[in-house]
Amino acid sequence: MITKQSIFKEFDIAKQKDIAKSKNPEPREEVFTNRLAVLKSHRDAKKSNRNQYSNLDIDFDKLILAYSSPSPLDHFYKVVFGMTYDEYVAKKHAEDQKEKDLDKKSTIN
Repeated sequence: MITKQSIFKEFDIAKQKDIAKSKNPEPREEVFTNRLAVLKSHRDAKKSNRNQYSNLDIDFDKLILAYSSPSPLDHFYKVVFGMTYDEYVAKKHAEDQKEKDLDKKSTIN
């Protein structure tokens, strides 16, 4: 039986290999070949050995789609938040600044 922990461990090893080959630091690394290979091998194994993966709820096809995109980081943020990573960070920064400004006003009065 395959476990999430074993897949996560295998994926982390692949991630470290990709980061070592990347010119950019995390989270903007641009190499995903090892991670894609791990995901594709598990997708194929899941099709031929369903009983080994029956306890898992991992959607390998969606992960392959994400890691095949130009920026997996942006892909994940668009799926979850409806915006790119940079847009999300800018929005959070603006919200934090607005909150600080409100705190300053309330302490002055």
